[in-house]
Amino acid sequence: MNIAIIGGGISGLTLAWYLQQAGVAYDLFEASSRPGGNLHSWPTPEGYLLETGPNSLQLSVELEELLAELGLTDQIEDTAAVSQHRFVLRGGRYRQLPGSPPALLSNGFFSVRAKWHLLRELRRPAGPPDVNETVAHFFRRRFGPEIVDYAVNPFTAGIYAGDPEKLLLHKTFPQLVALEQQYGSVLRGLAKTGKGALRRRIVSLKQGVQTITDTLAAKLSHYHPSTAVTGVARRPDGTYQLQLAPATNSAAYTHLALALPAYGAAPLLAPLFPQAARALAAVHYPPMSVVFSAYDRAAVAHALNGFGALHPKVEQPYAAGSIWTSAIYPGRVPKGQVLFTTFVGGAQYEEAAHQPEDAQKAAVHAELSRFYGIVGEPRWQGRYVWPRSIPQFDTAIVGAHVAAKTLEADNIVAVANWRAGVSVPDCVRYARQVANALAAGQ
Repeated sequence: MNIAIIGGGISGLTLAWYLQQAGVAYDLFEASSRPGGNLHSWPTPEGYLLETGPNSLQLSVELEELLAELGLTDQIEDTAAVSQHRFVLRGGRYRQLPGSPPALLSNGFFSVRAKWHLLRELRRPAGPPDVNETVAHFFRRRFGPEIVDYAVNPFTAGIYAGDPEKLLLHKTFPQLVALEQQYGSVLRGLAKTGKGALRRRIVSLKQGVQTITDTLAAKLSHYHPSTAVTGVARRPDGTYQLQLAPATNSAAYTHLALALPAYGAAPLLAPLFPQAARALAAVHYPPMSVVFSAYDRAAVAHALNGFGALHPKVEQPYAAGSIWTSAIYPGRVPKGQVLFTTFVGGAQYEEAAHQPEDAQKAAVHAELSRFYGIVGEPRWQGRYVWPRSIPQFDTAIVGAHVAAKTLEADNIVAVANWRAGVSVPDCVRYARQVANALAAGQ
């Protein structure tokens, strides 16, 4: 067995690491000189440590074990205690979102009518399974429209860059489907399973999340940076040969592992598997800009006593929301300053994502000033653009997942976030699972 891994993001690197541990031959090809893909930490000359992708990570069992294997346990950095507080824009001001199902009833964030919908959910029977049900439809059906507008909508925009009216429930939150079918009430299921009681530890790495992918790349014996795969051919014996740039001789590979975005994998597959390629090309990746804004602490009236604030679409905001970077990681900004990481774009705000840099920065500053009581201009602003950000688990993803399953018969496996789930823990878990399966079959 000899495996070609195409793509050096967290999924491809993790797959290579566990194949290497199992003694399976592989080559990992990454077109960029930098490993990590969406994990990108950006230290600036002005003294800021920025994250252009994931700002923090849920510490799953698999991720914690990987960090230990890489010798990075002592580099884990917990978020500040205030990070447990999450805020949502409502009525033009930020209000703290209840953090648990019981708090939903005691907190004043939701109306009496919304709380009545929550209580009724406990006695509402399970609906028939529906693979076409969207996230918004599910929550509206079980919890009422206010929960969708002021909890589900901002959450999916902020975490998934998505639109809950389009995201499929069984692809985005399969655990909720299972809870409803098993327990009838989702809230009762959360209570019985304990899944609603505990939050995973939220962490980063002291020098940024890119430390993980940098360390993985450095420990791999067959990692090839700055080497793009421009084509895939199949030999008469069924093995695969790659066209590489810069041009080098390619080995024959029994298996291909696609650790690429769906839009990157599609053209490679098109000559051999045109139907699968079309399915992958249809996956939607909305544009996203990340705008960083720093101010003197004295210029900001808000207490910034939380992880950040999300913006419901119903409030007609400019941005999807902001992480209060200086509140959760105080050491990442110069003393006496605060830093906002603001997300412009995503599936619900695509028009704003296409605006010029100066226009985006000005609009973000204006919105921050209005909601946070900021006086004066920013000390510093920066921007990072993802022309294609997070894959959307809408109707198009179904065809891509079917295609991925079909390709396995031809010894092609997909391990990217469009296959595994968009979070870093999901990618690590799935890549490790695939590596174990491949090693078992050698």
